[in-house]
Amino acid sequence: MTKSFSTVRCQLGVPLLAMLLAGCAMGPDYVRPDTPGQTQAAFGQLDGWTPAAGLVREVETDWWKAFGDARLDAWMPEIELSNQTLAQAVARARQSAALAAAAQADFYPQVGSNASLTRQGTASGVNNQFGLSANASWLPDIWGRVSRQVEAGRADLDASQADLAAVKLAMQLQLAQQVFGVRVLDAQKVVLEGAVQAYLRSLQLTQNQYEAGLVARSDVVQAQTQLKVARVQLSELEWQRAQMEHAVSVLLGRTPGALDWAGQPGFMPSLAPVPTLVPSIWLASRPDIVAAERRVAAANARIGVAQTAWFPDLTLGGSGGWQGSRASQWLSAPYRIWSLGPALALTLFDGGKRSAALEQAEAQYDETVAAYRQKVLDAFREVEDALAVLRVLETEAGQQAQVVALAEEGERLVYNRYQSGMVSFLEVTVAQNTTLAAQRTMLDLEGRRLDAAVKLLAALGGGWQGLDDAQSGRVTP
Repeated sequence: MTKSFSTVRCQLGVPLLAMLLAGCAMGPDYVRPDTPGQTQAAFGQLDGWTPAAGLVREVETDWWKAFGDARLDAWMPEIELSNQTLAQAVARARQSAALAAAAQADFYPQVGSNASLTRQGTASGVNNQFGLSANASWLPDIWGRVSRQVEAGRADLDASQADLAAVKLAMQLQLAQQVFGVRVLDAQKVVLEGAVQAYLRSLQLTQNQYEAGLVARSDVVQAQTQLKVARVQLSELEWQRAQMEHAVSVLLGRTPGALDWAGQPGFMPSLAPVPTLVPSIWLASRPDIVAAERRVAAANARIGVAQTAWFPDLTLGGSGGWQGSRASQWLSAPYRIWSLGPALALTLFDGGKRSAALEQAEAQYDETVAAYRQKVLDAFREVEDALAVLRVLETEAGQQAQVVALAEEGERLVYNRYQSGMVSFLEVTVAQNTTLAAQRTMLDLEGRRLDAAVKLLAALGGGWQGLDDAQSGRVTP
């Protein structure tokens, strides 16, 4: 039985169309690069840490709640709503989403239309020409150029979303550090105010003894000097606290001084538990590392885009319409126009432009791989540094607590001897200053431990869960 020409044409056209639609992707398929810490399961600075009940083994998403600071818990969500640095990162992520969507548009045909009205005068008279046409063209993705562009665009979008998460984490880190800084200064203020009251009592006692002829005028002057110095230190704390409070306001998108800090005088946040184990796989979800890895994927895809420049472009196009001197003629066959056919374009010589473009794409890939590996190394260093600082500060804090206890005991003993007339006020001054310095050093150590704990949680990604299919294409802080 003989097949009709139209049947044969249909049977040949469908596989050909499927082949054109499927195409083939040029360039190397993406494989995540190896990293120096890929086989490292834990960190050296954890050796010797004793696991204890209640210590976390993973970083929670709301990591700041581990410190038990109610105001920090209340203000942290405002970062997503009001912080202007984060708003800039959101806008950049939206730009990446738009670029990724634009890359996908090249998969589809381009359709256009054209209407014209021409009035032409000749020796025989004036003619009107009306025209109306539509055209369509499609560039099949035979060599995978569009596929690789879309792949690069999606990887760029993933990187932009990870950058957004990194900015958010950085803002959260700054907020926690600033709030804890205010807490330390408030605790320092309580200690200094207590010292001022103690110095006032010492001054009153010394004045009474001077009036009774028991001590010299120099003791009174020394007591007055000590009181003045403490008050100056208190004033210095006030402006330091004001600056830090203003920084918190700006982080939350408010004008300086707009926050309510009332209540909880001298409150110190509790130290967040340190992870007993820090496997290197945690670092894989750090947003800055994810962003660096996604940029490697984008650069890899662009190598394929550059390679397609050596292959011809096949364009399928067609157009149709009507043209005549009167609109009523458009329904007549002689006034209908159409065209249909493929077009093939191939660059034969470009003076090495394509080779240079490919070399550039490969060099950009090598650059992103090196940046990714460096980012992983930096992450390991940051975690190791934070663990080392926490270990040292824990030892220092224990020793400093003993120093405070001894200084307070020494001050009591010297003060009792002074009241009995056994020592001069100089010894009292030395003892009181030693106690005040020890107490303030202790608070400074607590602040540094809080700062180190925050940096460790941030170095571990701050509980960010990484990118998944559900997040792809969304731009949310």
